[in-house]
Amino acid sequence: MTEKRPEIATITSGAELKRWYWLKEELVLHARALSLATAGGKFELLDRIAHFLDTGERLKAARRKARSDFDWHGATLSDETVITDSYRNSQNVRRYFKSRCGDSFKFNTAFMAWMKDNAGKTLADAVIEYERLQVEARAPQFESRIADHNQFNQYTRDFLADNSHLGMPEVRKFWALKRALPSEDGRHVYEPSDLDLA
Repeated sequence: MTEKRPEIATITSGAELKRWYWLKEELVLHARALSLATAGGKFELLDRIAHFLDTGERLKAARRKARSDFDWHGATLSDETVITDSYRNSQNVRRYFKSRCGDSFKFNTAFMAWMKDNAGKTLADAVIEYERLQVEARAPQFESRIADHNQFNQYTRDFLADNSHLGMPEVRKFWALKRALPSEDGRHVYEPSDLDLA
């Protein structure tokens, strides 16, 4: 018999909580019910709740460092503009990159991550990196990286690669079945045996 996903409120240990797939909204509601801080990303919340279940200690959300007040929405941008820790994608930034990289410029995950991780470099450096990423993306075997927290996106890619004759309705069906099951580490990845879940 398959183990059924418990109600989040009935879980009493961090290890058990982490065996299951939870939406961030579920974690936020449970954190509120436990009088825990709700700030932060999904995995930060999961760790905070798990810690509380195991120790009874209420951890505070990590404090955000003071950030630059540079106005990415309205400032005049140039090649010499330094990327700040408060970088934000905006129409102003998009206009700058279109003027430097051409009308085909589009923000993509890899480039946005590079921008966030490279405070102190200039927009001229960013143009060089964008062009490098574009060359890399044109390679025949290129496959973009899916962030660890995007389990559904990774599951979708892997499912469709293994079952090219199936489509998104089947992906959604098997994902719902898969995420209702426990896993040792809380990660739910596609396996060919998932087709036996139905």
